[in-house]
Amino acid sequence: MDAFKLLTRSTKLKIGGATTPSSTKSVTSRLPSTGKAENPQLFRNPEAEKLLAERTGKAKHGKKRKRGDDSQNGISGREKEDDDDDAAMDMNLDFFSTDKGPSGATTTDKNQATLKKHAFDASGSDGGEEGEQSMDDVERRTILNSHKIKVTDLRDLEEIGIVQPEVKEPKKKKKKKLQQEAAPLNKKEQKKARRLYPQPLVSFKELRTRYKISRRLSENIAEQGFTLPTEVQLGSLPLLLGESTSKTKSGEVTEPDLLVVAPTGSGKTLSFLIPVINKIVRHHHEQQDERGIFAIIVAPTKELAGQIVNEGRKLALGTGVKVTMMKKGMRVVEREDENVDQDTNPSDDDSVSSSDDDDEEEEDKTTVKTRRQAPVTKSDVLVTTPLLLVNALSANGTKSIASLPLVRNLVLDEADVLLDPLFRDQTLSIWRACTHPELRMSLWSATMGSSIEDLFKSTINERRESLSLTRNESQPLIRLVVGLKDSAIPNISHKLIYAATEQGKLLGLRQLLHPAAALPEDVRLRPPFLIFTQTIPRAVALHSELMYDIPAEAGGSSRIAVLHSDLSDTQRSEIMKGFRKGEIWILVTTDLLARGVDFRGINGVVNYDIPNSAAAYVHRVGRTGRAGREGGIAVTYYTKEDIPYVKSIANVIDVSEKLRGKTGEKSIQKWLLDSLPDLSKKDKKELKKHGVKARQSAVKNVKDEKEQRLTRISTKSGYERRLENKKKGAIMASRNRKRRAQSAEHERSGSGQDDWSGLED
Repeated sequence: MDAFKLLTRSTKLKIGGATTPSSTKSVTSRLPSTGKAENPQLFRNPEAEKLLAERTGKAKHGKKRKRGDDSQNGISGREKEDDDDDAAMDMNLDFFSTDKGPSGATTTDKNQATLKKHAFDASGSDGGEEGEQSMDDVERRTILNSHKIKVTDLRDLEEIGIVQPEVKEPKKKKKKKLQQEAAPLNKKEQKKARRLYPQPLVSFKELRTRYKISRRLSENIAEQGFTLPTEVQLGSLPLLLGESTSKTKSGEVTEPDLLVVAPTGSGKTLSFLIPVINKIVRHHHEQQDERGIFAIIVAPTKELAGQIVNEGRKLALGTGVKVTMMKKGMRVVEREDENVDQDTNPSDDDSVSSSDDDDEEEEDKTTVKTRRQAPVTKSDVLVTTPLLLVNALSANGTKSIASLPLVRNLVLDEADVLLDPLFRDQTLSIWRACTHPELRMSLWSATMGSSIEDLFKSTINERRESLSLTRNESQPLIRLVVGLKDSAIPNISHKLIYAATEQGKLLGLRQLLHPAAALPEDVRLRPPFLIFTQTIPRAVALHSELMYDIPAEAGGSSRIAVLHSDLSDTQRSEIMKGFRKGEIWILVTTDLLARGVDFRGINGVVNYDIPNSAAAYVHRVGRTGRAGREGGIAVTYYTKEDIPYVKSIANVIDVSEKLRGKTGEKSIQKWLLDSLPDLSKKDKKELKKHGVKARQSAVKNVKDEKEQRLTRISTKSGYERRLENKKKGAIMASRNRKRRAQSAEHERSGSGQDDWSGLED
């Protein structure tokens, strides 16, 4: 079956006419830019909300629910039956029960006791503060499962305390019985054994009452208007602030190494900043004399690093914690090789060296002197990109990396990119430079492959061996997943539109720019929004095409801007400020802004060029619909050249709509999914690295050059372009003729004056 014929199949669309004021009002009322979302949580159900309301004292009856007392809590018979059903369901899922597993084998009593103890410690039910009532096991499971939060211990079963029974060869008579008693845990049972159910964070007020965070930090959180935690905050903050997942021999709670996979715009930045700042405040109170860099946050782009610094400074206001962004020339550590006296005179033997060597030595002295003049930063939290910090830790361009002995927290934001081959060596160099034995790692992203998880575990084990840390001293290793891994947020609408050619994409984009265009209601996209392209030249070309599409009365070309990595830091900063203020309505960009950057008032995202991978699509469309805002639209155009690469994105859209529980007609039809071709691993790797071949900047041969002409962003026809080229060629030829004539006339006029008259006496 020809996929191209299927994709060009006509569809019946209900075209809406002129919008009435009432319809316009209904549309604008659900735009993400209209205001703050009522509830920032993505996954909710009535039962979990009722439990959370009871915990926060907002229930109608005003009493906390007690086990075994249904009449006082006002629970009806139907509600009680539902609770019993949920409890029964939890018991069926409970590995610690005495029921037999799928294979019919039961665990030994010793393993059951160990697993129960492990689950009890992980739940934190014995660690409640005074005045705070701990949740029971059913409540914790109900809330975590309803919010689609899955917490897993990634350590080996032996480290957790679960001993796998050895299978011995029994005698023939007792073979069947002994095999049942000594059967090791299967994969499903091992997964259940690793599951943890810590007590979730009900409200941000609990940070002060239950987890005893800094009073000033708690006030800063309240002043910013944070009341109800999102899913990732609900699950991760208790783990990082002292929820009992593992205890040392002395009884102290051990902070875990954490790997978090949560949707875009779900509040991951706040989740790792609050524990880091609170930990430093406590350290300052305990050891006032010791100062230095205690936490490093690594981000892939300067824009994301600047955003983290702004959020960190708001939280750290008045706490005494200093949050700094890494810049060129900044010194982060005192090196021994920088203390060498550079003013010593050279010896007589050295004075024989060549002048070139002297010049190189003078340049080296100037560089070292400039570096020595800059003081070592006194920041507590350093936010940086990988290369900047690696260069600062290197000695005069050598490969040796200085150590950071005081760093106790290393945070990798957008960890899948930082541990990708592009940044991996730099990120691992920073990781190895942090030599403190109590270093805690946390990795955060909306997409995380299994290879990243394996690298995370192997690097931790490698570092533990290099620092000679015993197995008992190792910290817990926890993974927290919100929703489904590598899936787009469920509160936005996805539109996959076939445009056939580049001219079709440009026409479709211009229709989005004009609200009066005859488009279906659900495809209308109001500014402000982002437009993503594959390369920098294409972003510049698209910006040139759209520059005058907005009328002068509305601001004209000043309302559209382009942002890419070839611009200077000052230009990038000014464009970002203008977009955040609302002075710029449409921002054309590359994948530079695809990750982490928070624009709270964005109504939608346009993928003018198809993303390089499914993960790139998830991050791009995650710029809208942030913090639970409804109404965001993600429009993706694709042409005939993109057909082989569409299926992975179509699958992401399909999963997102299923997660949302969308009823009725879906964006991705089954016939489309069935007809789209599958991509091989080699092609996926090539696409991720270089993008669609027809839109790559480099031209290798004549065939590629012809393809690139077809994919050029322009509304001009080939005939008009040829006329323009002929006109330009004629103008250039005329200028060259005039220049040659002027030079010839100058030579003739000067030849008579400069005749040689012989040698003078």
